[in-house]
Amino acid sequence: MAKEIALFEEKQIRRHYDSEKEIWYFSLVDIVDALTDSKNPTDYLKKMRTRESELNSYIGTNCPQVAMLVNGKSRKTLSGNVEHVFRIIQSIPSPKAEPFKQWLAIC
Repeated sequence: MAKEIALFEEKQIRRHYDSEKEIWYFSLVDIVDALTDSKNPTDYLKKMRTRESELNSYIGTNCPQVAMLVNGKSRKTLSGNVEHVFRIIQSIPSPKAEPFKQWLAIC
């Protein structure tokens, strides 16, 4: 499990490696949490999608639900690969965006 959790500035980012596609998928809610320090990152992501129809369409089309641990149980979680994560970061005004991009590049 240790390799399925990555840390960015002490925030846990859940991730899953798809060995068939050889791609890492990252939890979008965890990324929103790390960049915004929102008390409710799930609501923050929902509001982002509501405000930006293009972003909503992009996430709905490109970001899959991937099984990850949530409170000790495997649950489908809205996720994205590195390309998708970069698109999400563009929509979040955060001073942590650039450090997060650098972290993601080596993660």
